[in-house]
This record gives sequence, C-alpha cells and structure tokens, in this order.
Amino acid sequence: MDYDLTKPCKNCSFRTDIPAFLTSGRVEEIQDSLERGEFPCHETIDYNHLHEIGHDEYKDKLPYDVSESAKHCAGALILLEKEEAPSQMMRIAERLRCYDRTKLDMDAPVFDTFDEMIDSQPR
Repeated sequence: MDYDLTKPCKNCSFRTDIPAFLTSGRVEEIQDSLERGEFPCHETIDYNHLHEIGHDEYKDKLPYDVSESAKHCAGALILLEKEEAPSQMMRIAERLRCYDRTKLDMDAPVFDTFDEMIDSQPR
C-alpha cells in the first residue's frame, strides 16, 4: 500500500469539518486495526478488483482485501502523527523511505485524538 497521500479526501471519516457518520464502535475498530495494520483511503480502492477476485459482497463496504492501487488514508496518518503514535506499518514504511511524515498536511481538518473522534460520532 502506498503512503503518498498527504491530506484527507473530501469525505474522509477522520475530518472534523464534515458531519460524523461512523459509529463509535467502528472508530474503535479502526483504531485497533491501525496498531499494526493499514487503513486504505476509500477513494483509492478498486472495487472492480473485488469483483475479479469474487468478493462482490464487499462492493459497498470497506474491504480488508484491497487492490494494489490502494493508498493509505491520509486522515488516519495525520491523526496517528498528532497522537504521536505511528503504527508499526508507518514506522516500517518510513524506514524503507516509502513514507515521509513531514509531507503530511498537519493543518488539515483532522481530529487530534481517537477519543475526540469517538465522542463526535452520532449516538
């Protein structure tokens, strides 16, 4: 997965300037998965790829098996950097020079913490 996105997309779930649309439970799942894993930007997922590999049931959902074209969500990267808690994969990508945190738009409207993100979700 590429780590070259530097700012969140217009519908990024990590943005503070759009209405929250996840459940607090889903945010907690994302937070847990980011400890060691990755989180693709939904705009970079090739849903045709899912059809090709026989996963039509994921067509309208965020899949765990994404195509090679997927890029890591910049909103997630920014939030993790704000928390000073880069994921294991972020640290590995940085050592391999596939990720440069200094290029992130840290002024983008992204939550400062996962707790803040969780609290903002609809009840």
